[in-house]
Amino acid sequence: METNPRNITWHPSLSHSERSALRHQLGLTIWLTGLSASGKSTIATALEQHLLEHSLSTYRLDGDNIRFGLNNDLGFSPADRTENIRRIAEVAKLFADSCTIAITSFISPYRADRALARKVHEKEGLAFVEVWVDISVEEAERRDPKGLYKKARDGVIKEFTGISAPYEEPEDAELVIRSEKTSVEEAVVMIVGYLEEKGLLDMRKKEVS
Repeated sequence: METNPRNITWHPSLSHSERSALRHQLGLTIWLTGLSASGKSTIATALEQHLLEHSLSTYRLDGDNIRFGLNNDLGFSPADRTENIRRIAEVAKLFADSCTIAITSFISPYRADRALARKVHEKEGLAFVEVWVDISVEEAERRDPKGLYKKARDGVIKEFTGISAPYEEPEDAELVIRSEKTSVEEAVVMIVGYLEEKGLLDMRKKEVS
């Protein structure tokens, strides 16, 4: 007889297709990755607002915000960065399974971690759309809205992505947004257009009465 050392049991519920039929919406995760100051959070916020205005259930998970609660026990070592992304992947999966559109904006610098996030979704038959918000380090430093690059150059911040820690560029992202050449509005149009083309989004949903 097989034993369960953790004494836990998976309790089945409605299937994703059943939820989707009842809610008239597909759940998925839109995973924005890129350097700090690339514009990930700004694009994610605009996209969330746009989708909500079309009565689509949407929720944004932000890399900074999540560290105030769920991940406030994690630092920025390679191991902690991996755990940070693992947790977010699992949370985003739950949102997607509930037929909500999860929008994540995380640097997520390692290819292996992003691949794991994709696998977590695809294992459950959930759509995962990776969006690389591409920016040069030089432009990111020029923007530097939080003053983080300067602190990293001065040695105040250790293990800072793009300066003293690596960013592994995506090799198979569904979309690449060139941040230096694309406005926030254009980025939203690109993402929505891709989702509609792939049959993941129906922008004709009725307005809220």
